[in-house]
Amino acid sequence: MNQIDLAGQVAVVTGGGSGIGYASAERFLRSGATVELWGRDPARLEPARTALAALGPVTVQAVDVARCDDVEAGSRQTLARHGKVDILFNCAGATETGPALTMPLQAWHDSIAVNLNGVFYCCRAFGPGMVTNGYGRIINASSMAGKEGNASQAAYSAAKAGVIAFTKSLAKELALAGATVNAIAPTLFDTPLAQATIARAPEAMKIALEKIPMRRMGRPDEAAAMVAWLASEECSFTTGFTFDLSGGRATY
Repeated sequence: MNQIDLAGQVAVVTGGGSGIGYASAERFLRSGATVELWGRDPARLEPARTALAALGPVTVQAVDVARCDDVEAGSRQTLARHGKVDILFNCAGATETGPALTMPLQAWHDSIAVNLNGVFYCCRAFGPGMVTNGYGRIINASSMAGKEGNASQAAYSAAKAGVIAFTKSLAKELALAGATVNAIAPTLFDTPLAQATIARAPEAMKIALEKIPMRRMGRPDEAAAMVAWLASEECSFTTGFTFDLSGGRATY
């Protein structure tokens, strides 16, 4: 596998304990970066750290990105440990299933908190340092749901649409600061989040899979390949864009 050159870079990956976050952390390490994994479940983070440790310097930190105080405290510890953060991959996510009009209010708030507010909190924590250093790469995980709107996933879809708009806005603000801000919009990928959703709503996921012309779920390493390029110095004139990872589903 050809690697992007990330030597000397420090990366924070939220939701790094599994799925696309884990695969991207692995790719970052193989490319020479130092990586810190964030997640709210320490029991998932430590096995991930152990599995990745042979590839390069990796640390973990239990942070709930839905809580601004958690993110601020976590970012202070990260910066004290590493001195800087060059790459931020906002990959933490959570989803819900059920009709929008009968959705419990807490389910709505929880989904927005993780999927949208968490992206803002982390960018707010690490973005100023990137501006000061004159360099940074921010990658935000949106979703095809944010472009098309998934039935029975109203909060998730709304949050992921918000991530796309936030990415465009922040990219314009940082365009002269040496920091790029881009997003990815995966369709159905073979991750623990997707498997949990399939278990809850198998028919809805069957419909989603049938919309993919390649007729399969994406692999986390396929997303990580895109993320690694977005995190590199080679991505120097692309900012504010959302890259589809759809197996042909996206036609625009």
